[in-house]
Amino acid sequence: MADDVVVLDGQTESSLRTIGHVSYALHAIVAVGAVLPGAQASIALLLVAFVLDLVKRGDARGSWQESHFRWRIRSVVFAAIAYAVTAPLWLLLVAPGWIAWGIISLWFLYRVLRGWLALNDRRPMPV
Repeated sequence: MADDVVVLDGQTESSLRTIGHVSYALHAIVAVGAVLPGAQASIALLLVAFVLDLVKRGDARGSWQESHFRWRIRSVVFAAIAYAVTAPLWLLLVAPGWIAWGIISLWFLYRVLRGWLALNDRRPMPV
């Protein structure tokens, strides 16, 4: 992010933080569901959060919150790519696919928690 950070008005700032909390909460539900066996959450929750982030990220342009939109969007895209690339492992045996997807799910959960804590502290994410 550039040195000249845009300062948003109080209402926009609050609104974007609320959207961020909602998005991180939806991501967290899906991430925890991916890590805990038998607790699968709907991928629809992740898609809702993803679309919400895509639609609202322009409102945060230039502010510290822009980094959170980028962080969440990249987390979903990178996880989706990793899941797709490792999907053939499930054809070999269950164990390699389960291990690969378990690692990806833990990484995704880490990204969600790290971002959510930073948002709560009003800190930008690294770009």
